[in-house]
Amino acid sequence: MSSIPLNLQAVRQRIESATRAAGRPPRSVRLLAVSKTFPPEAVREAAQEGLRDFGENYAQEGIEKIRELSALGLTWHFIGPIQSNKTRTIAEGFDWVHSIDRAKIAARLAEARGPGRSELQVCIQVNVSGEATKGGVAPSEAAQLAEQVAVLPRLKLRGLMAVPEPTPDEALQRRRFGQLRELRDRLNRDGFAMDTLSMGMSADLEAAIAEGATLVRVGTAIFGERRG
Repeated sequence: MSSIPLNLQAVRQRIESATRAAGRPPRSVRLLAVSKTFPPEAVREAAQEGLRDFGENYAQEGIEKIRELSALGLTWHFIGPIQSNKTRTIAEGFDWVHSIDRAKIAARLAEARGPGRSELQVCIQVNVSGEATKGGVAPSEAAQLAEQVAVLPRLKLRGLMAVPEPTPDEALQRRRFGQLRELRDRLNRDGFAMDTLSMGMSADLEAAIAEGATLVRVGTAIFGERRG
């Protein structure tokens, strides 16, 4: 018997508890199931438990699942690094992109989305922990990138995303997530209308919710340890 239903129940309880502890309204945090490396059958099972949002890191793997599961009417999020030669695949297949960190990539996504399609919902990835190996724009450069993304056709700038360095230090977790929230709030004061903070994963979703996450990206706690 699969553990996905029980795992999902536990994750939802964690989100509900963290939301309540933060004094936030119920259902103010969206759960994105990170299904990378897991087969379509696992996605189908999670969907049967009421999950609608799924995230993929690899364009081709994601597209194959999107095609196979198209009848389920799911919402698909691309959350991995974006290679220039994959922008068309991503723009044509996904509903959301969380990992924009270059104007060139955003422009290519806008061009590839094509007229007649609904707007591609996008977030700018910010490197809040300053890791050299981590994707994302520097916080000091986020405003300039936001200006460039916001004017592109067929894209809708929804918010910011971050993947801080893993740490068991909850105070540090909250500082990193707080940085992203403060940056989003600052950009909104400057005229943007961002409603999304994509932050928090299996190990730190409570800290993210305490700092205002509107979407948490959870893989391991739902599907188990990654394959491959």
